[in-house]
Amino acid sequence: MKVVAIIPAYNEEKTIGVVLSVLKEAPLVNEIIVVSDGSTDDTVKVAQGYDVKVVELSENRGKGGALKAGLSIFPADIVLFLDADLLGLNAQHVHNLLAPVINGEADMTIGIFEKGRITTDLAQKMAPKLSGQRALKFSLLEKISDIDVARFGVEVALNRYMESEGIRVKEVLLTDMSHVMKEEKLGVWKGMGARMKMYWEIIKYFTRVDLPK
Repeated sequence: MKVVAIIPAYNEEKTIGVVLSVLKEAPLVNEIIVVSDGSTDDTVKVAQGYDVKVVELSENRGKGGALKAGLSIFPADIVLFLDADLLGLNAQHVHNLLAPVINGEADMTIGIFEKGRITTDLAQKMAPKLSGQRALKFSLLEKISDIDVARFGVEVALNRYMESEGIRVKEVLLTDMSHVMKEEKLGVWKGMGARMKMYWEIIKYFTRVDLPK
């Protein structure tokens, strides 16, 4: 059973190396693909140093577009999605996300931060299904035709499809894990602006009238 890990990344030179070093040691992962979503820093250069496949998009397509670009590279049975700005990721987290899908216990897993940092723990407790850390069967992704236009609403796209089709989903606690917040990357005001844009894209996708209910 082939497993591919796809890491969408926009200007994540400071953290992506740690994420890739963990994935390189994960025995369940057969292929790693980094999709640089219009990055202007050294994200691509850092990723290339880990001997993984790198897709370099010339312009920012949003998370959904980046994921779709990665999905077209390597045919696999199971796909693992991880953010590029994770803090505290370890091999056990990767195993815990993948094992239920590989073993047939679930069709998709969603990772929930626990005991990482108060801010990120609270955010995920309030909206656990917006987590970007998940594993699922590739065959399910092939049925979601508009994942590329979802941008930051990609998790909503996945959740909507899973709920409409009665897909088995398991939540997995990711202990001692967190991520770098936008306000830390960009400064308070730019970070808040980026966060509001992200929320708007999620809401815009969620309220589309043509989505399955």
